[in-house]
Parts: sequence; C-alpha cells; structure tokens
Amino acid sequence: MVNNYLWSSSDRNTNFIDYINYLKKNNLHNYSDYFSLHKWSVNNKEIFWKSIWDFTKIKGKYLSPIINEEDNFIKSTFFKNSKLNFANNLIKRNDYKDAIVFFSEKKISRRVSWKQLGNNVNKIANYFKKQNINQGDRVVAVLPNLPETIISFLGTAKIGAIWSSCSADFGTNAIIDRFKQISPKILIISDYYYYNNKKINTLNKIEAIKKEITSIKKIIIIPYLMKKINYDVKFKYENWLSILDKNSSKFKEKKFDFNIPLYILYSSGTTGEPKCIVHGAGGSLIQHKKEHQIHCNIKPNDKVFYFTTCGWMMWNWLVTCLSSDAIIYLYDGSPFIPTTDYLFRIIENENITFFGVSAKYLDTLKQKNINIKKNYNLSKLKTIASTGSPLIHETFNYVYKYIKKHVHLCSISGGTDIVSCFVLGNPNLPVNIGEIQCKGLGMDVAILDEKGNSIQKKKGELVCLSTFPSKPIYFWNDDNNKKLIKTYFSKYPNVWHHGDFAEITSNNGIIIYGRSDSTLNPGGIRMGTAELYRVVESIKDIVECIAAEQKYKNDNRVILFVKLNNNKKLNIKLINTIKNQIKILLSPKHIPAIILQVSDIPKTKNGKIVEITIKKIINNEEVTNLNSLANPGCLKDYNNRKELRTDI
Repeated sequence: MVNNYLWSSSDRNTNFIDYINYLKKNNLHNYSDYFSLHKWSVNNKEIFWKSIWDFTKIKGKYLSPIINEEDNFIKSTFFKNSKLNFANNLIKRNDYKDAIVFFSEKKISRRVSWKQLGNNVNKIANYFKKQNINQGDRVVAVLPNLPETIISFLGTAKIGAIWSSCSADFGTNAIIDRFKQISPKILIISDYYYYNNKKINTLNKIEAIKKEITSIKKIIIIPYLMKKINYDVKFKYENWLSILDKNSSKFKEKKFDFNIPLYILYSSGTTGEPKCIVHGAGGSLIQHKKEHQIHCNIKPNDKVFYFTTCGWMMWNWLVTCLSSDAIIYLYDGSPFIPTTDYLFRIIENENITFFGVSAKYLDTLKQKNINIKKNYNLSKLKTIASTGSPLIHETFNYVYKYIKKHVHLCSISGGTDIVSCFVLGNPNLPVNIGEIQCKGLGMDVAILDEKGNSIQKKKGELVCLSTFPSKPIYFWNDDNNKKLIKTYFSKYPNVWHHGDFAEITSNNGIIIYGRSDSTLNPGGIRMGTAELYRVVESIKDIVECIAAEQKYKNDNRVILFVKLNNNKKLNIKLINTIKNQIKILLSPKHIPAIILQVSDIPKTKNGKIVEITIKKIINNEEVTNLNSLANPGCLKDYNNRKELRTDI
C-alpha cells in the first residue's frame, strides 16, 4: 500500500462509527476494516439495505421481501411491498428554524423555516390536486436555484406525481427536447434570473414551449423577488404568490409504493435526443441517506451548501439532505460573481459545515492562486466535496494548502444515471492524493478489462456487478427496456457498464481518468483524457484544454486544443513546453500530433466538457443536438481548421 495521504482523522464521533457500532450491537457485522465491510454489504444485500433503512430512520411502512429477482440486474426491485412518502421523509420538523437558505450573485438572500417549508409544500400539493394532477402525472419546471423550486418539487412528490426540471439557462429547444417526450400537464417558470451580472428574461420562452408541448394545461410564474406582479404576456398563467394565498396548508397524507417514479432526469443529449431517465422515490431516498450520513457525515443541524443548478443531479442530491435534518443552502448565479471567492464569504458568515462544488471550480481557484484560508475563517467547515469531473492531484494539494488543512476532501463520482455515487468518501479513511477514497457501501463496483476480467492497479472499465436501489426504474417511452439495455448492459451482459475509464489503486482508492468513449489510444496505449489535461493545465497561461482522436492515414492521431489566458497567443515556445511536459510526465507516445488554440472549450449545461462532439467535428461527422451545450458558439473554432485536413 502506498501512503500518499494528505489527511486522516482519528475522530470517533462520526456517523460511520455509529453505523459500525449499530451493526455490532445488532449482530449484523463485526467490523475489522472498511474493505471487509464493503464486501459484506454487497454479498448480503438484504441485510445491508434493511440496516440502512433502520439506521437512517426512513419513515414508512416496511414489508418484506427486500429484493426481488436479485440476480437479474434489470428486473430486480428493492422493497417492492414497502410504502413511504418521499416529501414526508424530507419535511421532518415544524419549527421556525432555518430549513433552506438562499443567496444569489446580486446579494439577494432569503430564509425559509421548516414550518414555512411544510406549509407551502402542502399549499402547492393542494393546488395540484385541484388542477386534477394525479399520481404519475408530470410537473415540469424551468427555474433558477430558488427555495420555490424545492417547494414545487416536494409538492409534486407529496401527491405521487413526477417532477422534471431544467435550469433557467436552458435554451428553448433544449427545454422542448426534454419535456416534450414526457407530456407534462403543468409548467412552472420564473420571470427572470441573473447570471454574470445580467438580468435574463425567461418568460419569452413560453410561447414556443406551449406551441410544441400541447399537453401543458397550466403555467405558473414564480417571481424571482417574491413580489406580486401583473405580467404583460399573451398567455394565461397563475402567480405563485396567489396560489399560496388561496390554498390550505393542511394536507391529508398518503404513502406510495417504494418504487413510485419520483423524478425524470436527462442524459446530456450530446449524441442525440436526451434520454429520459426515471428514478424511483424509495431508491433515491435510501441511497442518498446512506451517502449523506455514512459517507459524508452529515448530521442534524449541519449546514450543507452545494453549488449546483436544478438541471444537474447534484440538486436532487442536495435536496434530500433535508431528510437528515440538515439545513441546505442554495446559490443562484455565477459562482465568481460578485467576487471570485464570494462563496467562501457565505461559508464563513453562515458557518457552513459541508461545501460541495465542481472540480472545475476548485481548479479555477488554483489557477488564480487564491489563498482562501488567509482571507476566511472556515473553522466550522468539516467537508469539501468535489464532483463533475476528475479532481487532479495538484488540486488536492491546493485544497489542503490554500483552503483548509484539516478538512475531509470528499471526491465523489456517479452520475445522472444513478442520481447518486458509485465511489465516494469516508470520514474515517485517509485522503490520498488524486484518489477517491472508496467504493460506496452496497455498490458492487469493479474495474474490468475488455474481456470482462476483474483487474486491480490497472486501467479499465468501471462497472457495477450487481443491483442497487437507485438504478433507474426505467427510461421513459422505452419499449422492453431496449434503450436502457443498450446504454448500460450491451458491453457486459447483466453488468452495469458506467462508461468511466478508471483504476483501483493499491490503497483500494479509485482514480477516474475520464469517459471511456473519449479515451485516447496513441501508439496502442489507452489513455484517459484526465491524465493529459492534468499535465497540460498545470502549464502557465493554459486555462483549459480538450483532446480528441482524428482518423489519419489508416490510424489515429491525437489533436489537442488549448484555451489560453487573455491576450496570450500559442507559439512555438509554448507548444514545445507542452510537448516536453507530456513527454516527461506521461510518455513520448502521449504527445499530441497537433496542438491548436481555441477561444473556449465546449461544455454541457452542467459544465462537463464534450470530447465526443469535438471528435465528430474533426472527423467530419454530423454533430446533432447542439441544444445540450452551454456555449455552442465556440465550435466555430474547431470547424474546418486547415491544420486538420487529412487529404494532404
């Protein structure tokens, strides 16, 4: 075992230790080390998931069996005969203490108490019932990251209807591509939102949405500033504040099947029409509670701040923190407005205990050499979580050197597909540089080679060998699960193929090297793009980069595109620096054939770079569904580059 640890804790006052003691007390498992516990959790699924239900205190009616058809990944179901109400599991208190706290880049802030939350969720649920919204009907939203977004979602869940959302910055076509497939009855939208110091109108999207999605019967407008406004628009609408005024805060509770559909999330849509991924209420709840409490050590009254939009699955993950009696913090706008480090001002002022953000955000702070710990008191901060893309070694070092020395850096990885994590952290394990700490309990994660053999300390395909509760219950409009099978089970039969190129290390940690379909193969060496990016982005004046393979003379060559700091130009000296660093730190075979400068790196709405789109462009293949991109205009820098002609 290689000890490259940056942090370890002797704290015995963690939920993880409490869980171990719970297992011992109930004669379920006698803990020796984490990895034996993990093995037990995947080999004894019925006992394990029942223990999670009990330990995390899920509110509902439990009935056996715990798992049906365990050996069939697709057909397997958890807690088939059990009942619960997702919303009731999140609204556990009725006092005037904070449940949700909201901030925006315009320094607007609001606080919602547990009592307000419960009352307003009931009012919205009652309104939905009056509009004949029933179990299984769809409610969709195009909203900023407001408290009212959460209230709308929980009101939907309360009556057994299905929620689906896009963040306010989604373009009209991207919204239609997603929502038209699921035929919603109600659309909830804000009047405007702010981003990067700009006020952006959202009501101008409605006419096109209504025209294309004829199933929409009601439109609700949420005023960003919570002020009653009469909007000058050409359609009928309901004002959010009027709905709250007219509806009762009392509601007759009902429990639903554990596997009732809760929300529909979407694949990125970079390779075609976005897939509609349907997640179940119970599976999402039990998986999130396991991750929040045992892996992330979130306790009652903790203050959890995850920077996300409501179009990213981390929003769903954050909302469920309410079920652990935590206070959740929302931020709407650019994370770098009004100042680059403004989020840490909130963390200091509010005594945040858990802060989550994308790896790219931390990379940006590192590149700007911002010394956070010098400027802010982060004494209450226990955990920093990072996801969205691989967290590189240098950024691990940056966090401990310039943000906080004694903090649990919890790199996590999973995705929209499972609305949770396959690999993540543990407050009682060491943090090793560049590594995700461990496999999630109950998640039968392995790395396989091309022949399906399990491998250790070698790069391969990240898979899950057996079933888990938060797998999608189905794709929308997917006859006989054809799309679902093709997406996850076509490479290895009855084994979930996640599409990440990864490695299990000698520490039993995990390194993600990038998406499998974007790996590079120069000279027969398969290489994850994250390896290349780590080297290149550590070079002065390089902000970001993206690489893809181009077919060339019966072989492939690697093309590297770089974005530089303002007013910097790519020259021979910098090109040679890039090549030399790659040669020294990776190998001569990793050196790109061509290096070109671009103005920006294309990303999805959730901030993930899209190597596949670039690969298609440089190989003269058709690129479809640009609506999934946040910045499609930058693709002009990649099209028809004379340097990439293959006919000369």
